[in-house]
Amino acid sequence: MSPQQGTVSRLWRRRPFAVTKAGQLWRLVRESHQQPLQGESKPVSLVTPQELGITFIGHSSFFLQIGGRNILIDPVFATNLVVLRRQRRPGVLPEQLPAIDLVLITHAHMDHLNIASLRKVIRATRRLRGRGPEVVVPHGVDDLVSQLGFRHTYTMKWWQQIEAAGLRITMTPCRHWGARMFNDTHRGYGGYVLQKDSHSVYHSGDTAYFNGFAEIGSRLAPAVALLPIGAYFPDTYRTVHTSPEEAVRGFVEMGSHWMVPMHYGTFRLGREPMDEPLQRLQAEAARLGISDKIRVLAEGETMHL
Repeated sequence: MSPQQGTVSRLWRRRPFAVTKAGQLWRLVRESHQQPLQGESKPVSLVTPQELGITFIGHSSFFLQIGGRNILIDPVFATNLVVLRRQRRPGVLPEQLPAIDLVLITHAHMDHLNIASLRKVIRATRRLRGRGPEVVVPHGVDDLVSQLGFRHTYTMKWWQQIEAAGLRITMTPCRHWGARMFNDTHRGYGGYVLQKDSHSVYHSGDTAYFNGFAEIGSRLAPAVALLPIGAYFPDTYRTVHTSPEEAVRGFVEMGSHWMVPMHYGTFRLGREPMDEPLQRLQAEAARLGISDKIRVLAEGETMHL
């Protein structure tokens, strides 16, 4: 290497963090537009008030039917997140859903809090019921949803419990971050456990592996755990995201009956191949002899309990 090449190499290694992130984002954006959208949206499968229904919309978005209530968690129906395009269509569209009682947002990142999607949900529920749904957000996120038309906004912190839409809701810790841009680091983040009668569901939000899974299990004992398995490579991403093996470890430590994977296959957020997270999840579950506890839902598919 010549002295000039060495100088360029050292300058490249010292390039600003923002420049590095911009380069990574541009590569993801470019790749996200290379393949046509896959999958189809379809009408949702409805359950009785005594049943629990869990419908996978895509990415980290779910429609829950619990205790006779209709709940959305991190609903994202948009094809594009600014310039990043989704790879698979949402399994259900807002106009195909019944009136929504409550929306829960785990954090302010754009692949979890999508303003356009929230407006569609509010409009659809108003047409059906004449009023908008309620919304639950972490502390410091309420300003992002306050003018959208929700009937009431609840803000929560870790381990806080509220009663909303007839459900007991507990906000749970996680290992992630909550800023929507870069400097609004005051915004909170977390997961939720929803409980009604004999039914309980845990949505972790985005998280790295941490010992909090065992504590959530001992405190709240959720029967179903919705856990993220994608965007774990390169390894530095695992400071805020679980690998498939780490998600299984958290599930086992929590002691839940079923695990439903999420946060994979919809947006190209990590550098791992798009089909790798499920393959690694299923291999780890088989190694541990718990394949019957893993419920992989296709977009639009509903798990009935």
